[in-house]
Amino acid sequence: MTTTNNNAPLKGLVLCGGFSTRMHEDKSDIAYHGVPQWQYLVTLLQSFLDEVYVSCRPEQQTHFAAHPLLIPDNVAHGGPSAGLLSAHALQPATAWLVVACDLPLLSRQSLELLIQARNPQKSATSFISPFNDSPEPLIAIWEPAGLQTLQQNVLNGKSCPRKTLLNSEVELLQNPFATEQFNANTPEEKATVLSSLKK
Repeated sequence: MTTTNNNAPLKGLVLCGGFSTRMHEDKSDIAYHGVPQWQYLVTLLQSFLDEVYVSCRPEQQTHFAAHPLLIPDNVAHGGPSAGLLSAHALQPATAWLVVACDLPLLSRQSLELLIQARNPQKSATSFISPFNDSPEPLIAIWEPAGLQTLQQNVLNGKSCPRKTLLNSEVELLQNPFATEQFNANTPEEKATVLSSLKK
């Protein structure tokens, strides 16, 4: 179901607009679970939310045409901030549960924890990264106020969503399933994940 909290509906956003330079293939298309990763993540989010959108670059729209809810990047800045801010521009009163397409180990259990812990009074609800102890911006719930702050930071030349969270009021969570926050960005990391999933 679409979750509403303090008048900010919660919807899903799968970020697929990266160039996958290090992977040498589109990370959103890798079939870790028998289907392209973007489809796996959409289905995962749909188990909690009625509306799940795919964020992509404008030239990718044909590639994702099978999914009816697309948000092509429409801001000048590239990177994940473009996807976040394009969603915010389309629906400025919406809170977004955001997941990046390079999270092959993500499952329902982490998402359920995030949704249950949501604090709409803060800029975002985020896991703590097990790799650098900072907020995890791309497995997070971004409230409208947090996205407004990100928008202003981008206009001021500060485009990193993680740095926006570091300087904002964020509900931070320790994830008991922290391995699910692993990002697969290289062929070697892809091979490691595929091997672990076969066990």
